[in-house]
Amino acid sequence: MKQIISWVVRNIPRKYLQLVAHFAAKLISVFYVGNQVECTVCGSQYRKFLPYGRRGRDNALCPNCLSLERHRLMYLYLQRKTNFFKDNLKLLHVAPEYCFIDRFEKQKNLDYITADIESPLAKVKMDIHQIPFEANTFDVAFCNHVMEHVDDYVKATSELHRVLKPGGWAIIQSPQDWTRATTYEDASITDPREREKHFWQADHLRLFGRDYGRCLEKGGFTVVEDRFVMDELTSTEAKRFALPINEVIYLCKKS
Repeated sequence: MKQIISWVVRNIPRKYLQLVAHFAAKLISVFYVGNQVECTVCGSQYRKFLPYGRRGRDNALCPNCLSLERHRLMYLYLQRKTNFFKDNLKLLHVAPEYCFIDRFEKQKNLDYITADIESPLAKVKMDIHQIPFEANTFDVAFCNHVMEHVDDYVKATSELHRVLKPGGWAIIQSPQDWTRATTYEDASITDPREREKHFWQADHLRLFGRDYGRCLEKGGFTVVEDRFVMDELTSTEAKRFALPINEVIYLCKKS
């Protein structure tokens, strides 16, 4: 199963996977019946989660809602540490994840807009370098696993900062190499195979290091690096929800 999923992720464009993956995952889920792990997003329980990723991470993908480790972490963080489920908020969701879309659309407290340059799941076609909304429009923005793909991440983050209202906040996650003190970029690397070797994926343009929070600050944000899993959750919870233990939540605030 791990090898099959790894091949699919490597060879089928994401925009097509987003349309059909949930059907396949639910069929496979009959082989994962149990209650050892639990999805924070949809509440489903399984013996374990499906493997996922180019290298086939074990215990990663929820067969019911397609949440990955980072999605389950973010949802739990939103529940426990933000006003996301309580206050009336206008939300911009860039590169919207399948596991969140229906849930956020059903939340009566949200004025919810999805946007992406190519995703079939997004309602607004948008280049993040030029967000087509006026300044001070949104209370909250989500933009996860995008900044490693864009040509100019400073411009992209400054655009997110621009469209947030004063006092607004964003969560902007990205893959990180924790062995690197600083972000690694090399514009001369254009071959997809070389990009995968250097930046972990053929369509990545950089590999962020431990300085990722400072990179986000270049867009104008005040960044809080919240080690939510490490500092506030028990090991039992982290294991139960199959969370990424070392991932930091980057809470980006507009003063």
